[in-house]
Amino acid sequence: MKKSLVLVLALFMVATVFAQRFKAKKNIPLDAIRLSDPYILADEASQTYYMTGTGGKLWKSKDLKYWEGPFKITDTDPDSWMGPNPMIWAAELHQYKGKYYDFATFTNREVMIDTVNGNTIERRASHILVSDTPDGPYKPMEDESYLPADKPTLDGTFWVDTDGKPYMIYCWEWLQNGNGTMEKIELKPDLSGSIGTRVLLFKASDSPWSREKDQNGKDKKSKVTDGPFLFNTETGKLGMIWTSWIYDEYVQGVAYSKSGTLDGPWIQEEEPITPRNFGHGMLFTSFDGKDLMAVHSHEVVNGNYHRVPHLFEVDRSGDTLKVVGPYKP
Repeated sequence: MKKSLVLVLALFMVATVFAQRFKAKKNIPLDAIRLSDPYILADEASQTYYMTGTGGKLWKSKDLKYWEGPFKITDTDPDSWMGPNPMIWAAELHQYKGKYYDFATFTNREVMIDTVNGNTIERRASHILVSDTPDGPYKPMEDESYLPADKPTLDGTFWVDTDGKPYMIYCWEWLQNGNGTMEKIELKPDLSGSIGTRVLLFKASDSPWSREKDQNGKDKKSKVTDGPFLFNTETGKLGMIWTSWIYDEYVQGVAYSKSGTLDGPWIQEEEPITPRNFGHGMLFTSFDGKDLMAVHSHEVVNGNYHRVPHLFEVDRSGDTLKVVGPYKP
């Protein structure tokens, strides 16, 4: 047998094993999925729930109980700032004006943009991809970048404010600024790029509930902003759930805009809204009309983060968001 034929057969066998290993699975219970930052799009047209998150892969379900996946849905440009194999964090799917958009954080580990307090900071930024269908493929649009290249940004989400304009809300990472921020930037009408400059909404230190220890063991405000998601209560109040830490516990709080717009001022609630070690949440309405929150649980197992998607039923009928309790589909 010629060497070329042997090589072809070997490559075929490797490709077959790889395909089998990563073949989508069916009837997977939600609590059997390992996923950080879960985001669920309830797509009315297909009557299907689409879940994504860190890693950027997609899961599908008809009932929220059993899931099929994961599927690869992103088609990034290897010649862009992201590089050929970017890390993907906190992906979200949004439907807007007949299209579907993938808001996600991409990291190119081969490009370093800064060094602060001994931490080397990689090229990382929130970005938006587009598709005609909820299950992709999601591809780049007009602008090569949405946010400054010299700043690490993450966890971009979507909101149309009272002025009718679309915005990305995201975090400027604490690794560089020492006090993570929540910011907004206006988007083009078709979300293909950003307009103008970033605007500060609030800082991590504005939270009354998050805290950590300094190098001397004394309490101080936490420096982390993570996982923003915007919502309206049924009375029309604008709120934002977001996540930080209470020492080594991952916790989600909520803030409300006094003006009812993204410009705030943002008033932080005194206490967290979820149980300890649940965070990076989002809200959606199930096909049977229940208001639900998707979050991930957080624990450390053998030195590694162990994160699993969970659902909570919520009540937003009044002026504030309330977590009713765990939801079992």
